[in-house]
Amino acid sequence: MDGLSWRWVLLINVPVGAVVLAGAVLWLTESRAGERRRLDLPGALLVTAGLATLAYGISQTESEGWAATATLVPLFAGLALLALFLLVEARTAAPLMPLGLLRLRSVASANVAMLVSGSSMFAMWFFMTLYAQNVLGYSPLEAGLALVPSSLAVVLGSKAAPRFMPVIGARNVAVLGTLVAAVGFGWQSTMTADGGYVTAIMIPGVLMMLGAGLAATPLASLAISGAAAGDAGLVSGLINTSRTMGGSLGLAVMSTIAAARAGGEGAGPEELTDGYALVFRTAAAVLVAGAVLMRVWLPAGERTKRGPRG
Repeated sequence: MDGLSWRWVLLINVPVGAVVLAGAVLWLTESRAGERRRLDLPGALLVTAGLATLAYGISQTESEGWAATATLVPLFAGLALLALFLLVEARTAAPLMPLGLLRLRSVASANVAMLVSGSSMFAMWFFMTLYAQNVLGYSPLEAGLALVPSSLAVVLGSKAAPRFMPVIGARNVAVLGTLVAAVGFGWQSTMTADGGYVTAIMIPGVLMMLGAGLAATPLASLAISGAAAGDAGLVSGLINTSRTMGGSLGLAVMSTIAAARAGGEGAGPEELTDGYALVFRTAAAVLVAGAVLMRVWLPAGERTKRGPRG
């Protein structure tokens, strides 16, 4: 199995997608709430092009650097397209994303919190895999199996969060999950070039992803609770976009930090470990700051005043 290219990982989406599509056709019934809205085609094109261009620019940072033309041009172009998207949304009668949503405390704070936490959480999988293979000498298959407990911890955290939310409140669960993740990242930052599996990968990985699962569910819940019922799907998509873009930006920044500390190509296990450790230490600090932000800015409970569209 180690001889297969990483591209084979993407193949699993094909049968899963086929099953989901068949199930949707067979069992889902169409429903429609309220009047049919006109498609905001200019807004859809602008936001798609803006996010895609911005993501491409972020992806260029690792190979080209932050100051390279190949990086700066798509970054500024993406930001310009997104600014134009906001301008169009402010003027259209049926906007794809009513800008009034961003004035709601629950929506704005949950999205910023998701962006900040995502910028650290996404880095875990990438750098844990690099540490396992480049430093500890794991094969690709062994590295994947080593992170299985972390994957299960995400599921456990996501399932546990709704049980805690009615008891201590969604905001407190989000803060708790973020702090648990910060402990895991802090633990991982003590890694050594000869670390053992249990203490150098499994336990800190479980803490990181358990915290990620605990935090994500209440953040999504708080964001949706502050919007009108008809905007729930839109807000859900917005929170997922914040998480993805935060992860992309965070990974680009963390890769730069690791490379700067490790010394670039030809670095040995000790130098690579120093670079990876600095990444996890930085991520832990970002998560602690994110927890403070959540405690101060997120609304106290799951139920907040529903705001108007537009």
